[in-house]
Amino acid sequence: MAKTEIKKYKNYIGGEWIKSSSNEWFDNVNPADTTDIIGRFPASNAEDVNAAVQAAKDAATRWRRTPAPKRAELLFSLAQILAKNKDAFTQQMTREMGKVLKEAGGDVQEAIDCTYYTAGEGRRLHGFTTPAEMPNKFAMCVRQPVGLCGLITPFNFPMAIPSWKLIPALVCGNTVVLKSGEDVPLSSLNLVKACEEAGIPKGVVNLVNGFSEPGAALVDHHDVRLISFTGSTTTGRIIAERCAQDNKIVSLEMGGKNAIIVMDDADVDNAVEGSLWGAFGTSGQRCTASSRLVVHKKIYKKFCEKLVEKVKQLRVGNGLDAKTEVGPVIHEDAMQKILGYIHIGKDIDKATLAVGGNRLTKGDMKKGWFIEPTVFTDVKPGMRIEQEEIFGPVTCVIPFSTLDEAIDIVNGVNYGLSSAIYTQDVNNAFYAMQELYTGICYVNSATIGAEVHLPFGGTKGTGNGHREAGTQVLDIFSEWKALYIDYSGKLQKAQIDAVEI
Repeated sequence: MAKTEIKKYKNYIGGEWIKSSSNEWFDNVNPADTTDIIGRFPASNAEDVNAAVQAAKDAATRWRRTPAPKRAELLFSLAQILAKNKDAFTQQMTREMGKVLKEAGGDVQEAIDCTYYTAGEGRRLHGFTTPAEMPNKFAMCVRQPVGLCGLITPFNFPMAIPSWKLIPALVCGNTVVLKSGEDVPLSSLNLVKACEEAGIPKGVVNLVNGFSEPGAALVDHHDVRLISFTGSTTTGRIIAERCAQDNKIVSLEMGGKNAIIVMDDADVDNAVEGSLWGAFGTSGQRCTASSRLVVHKKIYKKFCEKLVEKVKQLRVGNGLDAKTEVGPVIHEDAMQKILGYIHIGKDIDKATLAVGGNRLTKGDMKKGWFIEPTVFTDVKPGMRIEQEEIFGPVTCVIPFSTLDEAIDIVNGVNYGLSSAIYTQDVNNAFYAMQELYTGICYVNSATIGAEVHLPFGGTKGTGNGHREAGTQVLDIFSEWKALYIDYSGKLQKAQIDAVEI
């Protein structure tokens, strides 16, 4: 039987699908079955980035001058195309990234929601007017695009995160070069192909695939005005330093070490379900994952028993199987890092390994990167597994006595993305919302599950103060211009000339 030829994909530059000038390729591999190669993608280099940047420059004036409502109409068409292809994009995402079908469908849906929502801003890119200090003078401000934007995206939300960056950039009138996550290039390609089908003009959206070289070339390119990056805190800091040399605008969305507080009056069953979803959704590969469960001592034993029992029942396997609840992690390096943290938890931190902790190799799982959902109990603040981002299906349970103690535990890490509290006491809920120093806070829910019409981002080591999603994202991809119109017919010096009453 003839072997099926592996499909080769291309970069998208200046409205054309072209090979990399390197003439080199890399395989897009299914993390649930490494014998399954989804396709071969161009291993791009700096020359490809230069071509993509030039294409974006060439398209910039025309796109900037296209009225925002017209840009929005194209984005509305894009949303419809994404919706039409949701099932196909979902299947392909699960195959290349590993997350279960329901989660992959949610990922595509988030891109659809983001595109519909942001398209609406094409008729609401509001500035404001304000009274001027001088008579016969009018004052107002408007938004203007920042220019050429470089977008660097990760593997864990292969279509949602690119959409969070791409769609606001476009509605504001910018042109872009997107560097896809090297583990999930097909989902970014699907998004860009949908842009092409929607009629977004050539050169406005450009896609380069590859590893660190095109990413670094994009960050360092003198014609790129803005870099929007989602990924590790270490890489984000390097990008920030390099962007500072050219005075680039930089938006960073980085790590998290999120926690759920479970009070003694909480609905324990609901809190356990939320903890399962928060800790093991996307195999824990979320910057919002609930990697710490801070549980009141009065219900600690009961909570741990229920949680461990539920974790034992989770079905791990290939995400393409509709019965699977937890898929693989993204690649071998990630698996080894996670297993390394499990070793730290057991042998260095001396926490109690309550369930899990092993690589799974039974049956077809030996072809992929599977780890048992893992829970550590008797964890103390300051332990490495309590402080450091693991980014895998591992969570730790920490006891506390008072709400203030719990809040101190939650706030006592270098990150500040998402937090949550389970309680039936409205006073405790509002006190926690006030005192938890995170960019997102949930009451009676897990730390994951952002909606596109609210700002997304965190504090401290999680980012650099910007927010994605909501209308707040427009402040990343546009700059303010203040306008003064003096129709007095004479020179008026603000703050100097006295105004007689």
